[in-house]
Amino acid sequence: MKKIVSLIKKQGLCYALLFLFSFSAKANHLQNGVSDTLAIQGRWDITVDVGGEMHPSWLEIHHSGYKMLVGRFVGMGGSARPISRIYLVDGKMSFSIPPQWESDPNDLKVEGTLQGDILKGTMTMPDGSTYNWMGKRAPRLRREKEPQWGTPIKLFDGTNMKEWHASGENQWIVKDGLLRSPHSGSNLFTNRTFNDFKLHIEFRYPKESNSGVYLRGRYEVQIIDSKGMEPSSVLLGGIYGFLTPSDMLAKAPGEWQSFDVTLVGRMVTVYVNGKKVICNQEIPGITGGAIDSDEGAPGPIYLQGDHGLIDYRNIIITPAK
Repeated sequence: MKKIVSLIKKQGLCYALLFLFSFSAKANHLQNGVSDTLAIQGRWDITVDVGGEMHPSWLEIHHSGYKMLVGRFVGMGGSARPISRIYLVDGKMSFSIPPQWESDPNDLKVEGTLQGDILKGTMTMPDGSTYNWMGKRAPRLRREKEPQWGTPIKLFDGTNMKEWHASGENQWIVKDGLLRSPHSGSNLFTNRTFNDFKLHIEFRYPKESNSGVYLRGRYEVQIIDSKGMEPSSVLLGGIYGFLTPSDMLAKAPGEWQSFDVTLVGRMVTVYVNGKKVICNQEIPGITGGAIDSDEGAPGPIYLQGDHGLIDYRNIIITPAK
């Protein structure tokens, strides 16, 4: 009888130890899972290697409820897209989203792992091609104090394009004091780069035409024939795919219109035709068509010239000191 009691006690101890070990392993696994989930959250400035050419992209990951990760994604073109669910299994992140402008019907698939403070992985496009990518944490770009403004610079004086260069074969011309792209072609960049600034620019487009003004070459203020439409982040005055103007103030095609934009860090204020429509809002990340994803660096003003005829005039920038 004593032997039986002793055996039961020993087995009970074994079961207890086994339970404690199992509980500890589960707790460690849960703790590691939570740690992985917390570490991967945030905004990521991504560079995609397409056959040796580097293209910008952007990813945001955040919580939505218990253990659920969601986010937003900007590909190598197009606007920001929502991600309904991001999976994180054994340290490997993955998600898929429907095509946007791509002609192929398949989802775009992204996989990656966190290595230190770098996110690396592969991106499979709707056409089946796969590319490597690397993401760095996006800078916060918060300013400690209000900027002091310098001397205004006239980027276009109506006579020449000495402040500008085209991204490729140049179709831009100076005609009747205007800076004109007579047809779809290359984009136009300032030779100088800027950090924080105030920008005044005037533009005119024909019916159904489209252009855009890129701040630091990374954040597009949309220009498109939008008269009579509801405000949208992809229509006139919106920060493309991110920020929606409070009012739609588009004039009719053929009329001159204006933007007055102040950019300080990520914070942007936009006036369209003299009225404030975006008031000191944060731009989360790069928009489609950005020159790169290096958000902490100064960048040019660039004018989109690949969507039809567009005229510009009276382009004045006032950089911060």
